[in-house]
This record gives sequence, C-alpha cells and structure tokens, in this order.
Amino acid sequence: MARGRSSAALPKHAQISEMLIRDIAAGRLADGARLPPEREMAEQLGIAVGTLRKALEALATKGLLDRVQGSGNYVRARDGVASIYSMLRLELKAGGGLPTAELLGVERLAKPADAPAFGPSPEGWRFRRLRFLGGVPAAMEEIWLDGAQAAHVAAQDVLESLYLFYRERLGLVILSAEDRVGFAPVPAWRDPRFPPEVGDTAGYVERIARDKAGTPVEYSRTWFDAETVTYINRIGRG
Repeated sequence: MARGRSSAALPKHAQISEMLIRDIAAGRLADGARLPPEREMAEQLGIAVGTLRKALEALATKGLLDRVQGSGNYVRARDGVASIYSMLRLELKAGGGLPTAELLGVERLAKPADAPAFGPSPEGWRFRRLRFLGGVPAAMEEIWLDGAQAAHVAAQDVLESLYLFYRERLGLVILSAEDRVGFAPVPAWRDPRFPPEVGDTAGYVERIARDKAGTPVEYSRTWFDAETVTYINRIGRG
C-alpha cells in the first residue's frame, strides 16, 4: 500500500482563494464587507502580498469581489460559484474551514461487495484519506474510483483535491453527485488523529459521483466528527 502525505498540495494562492470562497458561502464574510488592507491581510494570513493578490484576483474573476481603486476590496456574495471544493459539503460548525487532506493509502482492489454499481470494471482505485478543515482533523474518507478510469495511480501524483486530480491527470470531469447523509460506526482503519474512536457513531455520507455523460464512476463513504463538523447544502439566498 502506498502511504504518506500527498506532496502535490494546492498552490498557496489557490488555498487562500478557496478558503475565502468557503467563508463567503458560510456567511463569515458578509456581502458588502470590506476586506482589510492587502498588506495587513497578507500579514494576518502569513503570506506574501503578491500571493494574496493572486487569490483576490481569482475571487474578482468569479464575481465574488469588487476591487475599488483607492477604496479597497468588497465582498459580493453570490450562488453557484465554481470552485475546486464546490462539491465538498462539510464545514466546521463555526463555518467554512480550508480543506486539506492527507493520503493514507491508495490501492487497486476488487470493488466492495456492498457498494452500488459504478463503472464497468470489477476493480477500483481505493483512496483512504484523513480530511482536515482549517487544520482540524474532521473526517475519514474512503473513495473508490472505477478501475477503468486509470491504469496506474501513483500516491505522489495525487492532489489534495481528488476532483482536480481526476480532471488534470486523468481527463475525468465529475459533473454531479448524489449524497446520502446519516450516521455510521467509525471503521477499523481510523487514523488516531480522528477524534471519534473505532466503533463510535459518527456522521456519515455516502456519495455516487457521475461524469459528464451521467455515468457513475466514483463511490465514496465519509465518516465525520459531528462534534466539530456539519454537513451543509445551501439552496438560494434568503
């Protein structure tokens, strides 16, 4: 089994833009709010001003920021914004939280007998990860990609965002997904940093993800710490 942290983390400016997108969606950054001056904000985030400007430019391109010369940067909240983590529905209870992930292992195996049908191959690539939100261990993820989608997967090539990895390395675009949310016992392969113990009841999400043609190509199951994390799906703005 390939183990260890993925070396292919998102660029820092992309991490910051994703964090801000999630904070805007969660209401932590309100519509019309003026962001701190760029130098002050960069210092707060521990990044270079140039890195912050790249992140802010990405937000402006998505229509989430008005950059007013001589006045500052103003939040413009809106729905349906495409982002790297637009399909990630887990958030810290306080709202938002920058998503990162540590790859615990990737293997090609026979698909689990209890999984719904997804893809033509009898085998799949199984990714096991520890998910963090804002640096907090938040969820255990087991993701199965249909084996027909890739002949080989190297752990060192896997990105923190699997959907970005699929798109950039495999040419596979995940366009839609169906989630079923409930509760389930934490599995035996639990990482010791995940707060609930093996067998404890945790929040649970099963997902079937589909490609552009509507074909199911991925099945995943996620156990999340309901003490610190919530599953949320926003519909419209009221």
